[in-house]
Amino acid sequence: MLQRLRALLFGPPKDVHDEHTFHSISLVAMLAWVGIGADGLSSSAYGPDEAFRALVKGGDHTSLAAFLALGTALTVFIISYAYSRIIEHFPSGGGGYVVATKLLGERFGVVSGSALLVDYVLTITTSIASGGDAIFSMLPRGMWGAAATAVPEGELGTWLDPVQRLKVGIEVGGIVILTLLNIRGVKESVQAILPIFMVFVVTHVVLLCVTIFGHIGDMGAVTAHATANFHATVASLGAMGALALFVRSYSFGGGTYTGIEAVSNGVQIMREPKVRTAKRTMVLMASSLAITAGGIILSYLLVHAMPEEGKTMNAVLFDRVAGGWHVGTWNAGTWFAYVGLFSEAALLFVAAQAGFVDGPRVMANMAIDSWLPHRFAALSERLSMQNGVLLMSGTSILALLYTHGDVAKLVVMYSINVFLTFSLSNLGMSRFWITERKKHKDWLRHLPVHLIGLALCVTILIVTCFEKFADGGWLTLVITGVLVALCFVIRRHYRLVVGAIRRLDVELPDPLEDPELMRAYGSGDAKSAGPMDPGKPVAILFVGGYGGLGRHALLTLLRMFPRHFKGIVFCSIAIIDSGNFKGVEEVHELEERTRANLAKYVRLANALGLPADSAFATGIEVAVEAERLARDLIAKYPQGLFVAGQLLFDEDSTFNRILHNETAFLIQRRLQHSGIPMIVLPVRLTLKAGPRLAAPSLTRAPT
Repeated sequence: MLQRLRALLFGPPKDVHDEHTFHSISLVAMLAWVGIGADGLSSSAYGPDEAFRALVKGGDHTSLAAFLALGTALTVFIISYAYSRIIEHFPSGGGGYVVATKLLGERFGVVSGSALLVDYVLTITTSIASGGDAIFSMLPRGMWGAAATAVPEGELGTWLDPVQRLKVGIEVGGIVILTLLNIRGVKESVQAILPIFMVFVVTHVVLLCVTIFGHIGDMGAVTAHATANFHATVASLGAMGALALFVRSYSFGGGTYTGIEAVSNGVQIMREPKVRTAKRTMVLMASSLAITAGGIILSYLLVHAMPEEGKTMNAVLFDRVAGGWHVGTWNAGTWFAYVGLFSEAALLFVAAQAGFVDGPRVMANMAIDSWLPHRFAALSERLSMQNGVLLMSGTSILALLYTHGDVAKLVVMYSINVFLTFSLSNLGMSRFWITERKKHKDWLRHLPVHLIGLALCVTILIVTCFEKFADGGWLTLVITGVLVALCFVIRRHYRLVVGAIRRLDVELPDPLEDPELMRAYGSGDAKSAGPMDPGKPVAILFVGGYGGLGRHALLTLLRMFPRHFKGIVFCSIAIIDSGNFKGVEEVHELEERTRANLAKYVRLANALGLPADSAFATGIEVAVEAERLARDLIAKYPQGLFVAGQLLFDEDSTFNRILHNETAFLIQRRLQHSGIPMIVLPVRLTLKAGPRLAAPSLTRAPT
């Protein structure tokens, strides 16, 4: 029953050897626009709103909205073009993390990656909270009865407010639903949200077309009013004051650009040819976002929309434009506004998808580079990054509960890290074109866009940090700093482990590369070892890559059981993770490397005078594939004893257990449950002073 429930929720496993699998889970430009571009497009619900409110706070300075609309559209195209160049130079994806790592150094890379992770957590939280606000703002507060009105007015939006508790509960449910969809797979989750995306596009295209083209005849009056307002603004604030107000408003609208980088992070999930598909997706997202965000700001100006209590600016705009539409006695405008606002709210929920798509991918890239626990590079049987998805979900829920779903606070926290990453990416590309100008004759054509993008992003970052530091900006900086420090601690631990394991190669040099050691071991001739007798005791040893750790496990096994085993079977699990999950060809290359490593172990056993064989399995989860392989091998070698080595550290801490999977013990429990005997050989490492191991003799081992 549990297996059926799991299959119902997450779907059946996918076959990594099937060429159609990789094709079926990749996204064409249209679906990528929906799955990744929804984050950018949905920001038109709160980015222009925040920017326009800054213009009218303390006075009517709406004439600057025309410049703001133009600046917003230009900024979208500039940043999008810069990231299109990044896609060309980094076709394997990775976005800001990879750019900063390759072009500025690993330390800049981990800062960019940490900022991205916090950003994607806040992408989910902000989008879900904004969607909840949009939905609940369409409902009259009086419908909740005395429970809502009993709360003092100043306490609304806190946990004392039962409506707020209900709203946050619904938002948590939305995160849970998206979590389940993304564990099933990216394409399945995108297809599920496609109708919502299209309703948003259609309603907002109609809104903007009616607003802008409907006021072409009034353009003279609108221009005259805007000109008069502009002169009044300059007269009251001064030229520098008006410029400062514009820069402040422009920076407050920084949330508009937050989803642009998502495409460069998700190149790996694109349909072949990946770069072309990613660039098409970028064009779709940039065009739709520039037109929508810039058009909305311009529409505020054309219809003289002003902030109203309890309404978003887009709600005011829909009411001004469509409020008078009637078809006979039917109030079509009101229904159109409800559909448009509901699709906007629903798209905000959908926009959280970008965090679930790209957050685990950044996490996997950092895990491959040992900045984060390696388990975050693992794939589930549905070929999704399940561990990353679950972590993104859990941290998003915590952020939602901590902020009580306060969108104003979340947008501030959200924008800072976005522009930190944007700035590092453009700085890296600017440095690349300058330092590599001799190799690229067209460098001068590409450099300006990155310099302009760098200037814009740094300006928005500085203004946002200065203006909003006390309103939650400090918390984002603290969390990002703590995450960066944690990454350095994790990286240091993994380096110590790698160093300790490498020292085994010095203590146990490879006899296959040293003729003298080979003669000490034996002839190295497989024929002298004799044939394998399946009816006699056989050791079935789990090994990984060929190295000192595997040789240590083999010699320790022979020392512990002298003259007992009449043969050795080396088995290995070729694990497919996010690092090699690119296509069937990469899977075949992984299998070839596994065969080559096993062949070396067989030669080593033959040099010891032991018959040897090898076997391997390819899959996603080590313990599951090991159990399947063990069932086949125990049928062939009924007196076989399975053996695996397990790294043990001097300090058995929770930190070590998080960073290292106790794979051997997991396999042992599964095999023992199936009635298959297995022992675990402890390999104890002292990270500070080198491995404290009882080194086996390098002379011929007893057979």
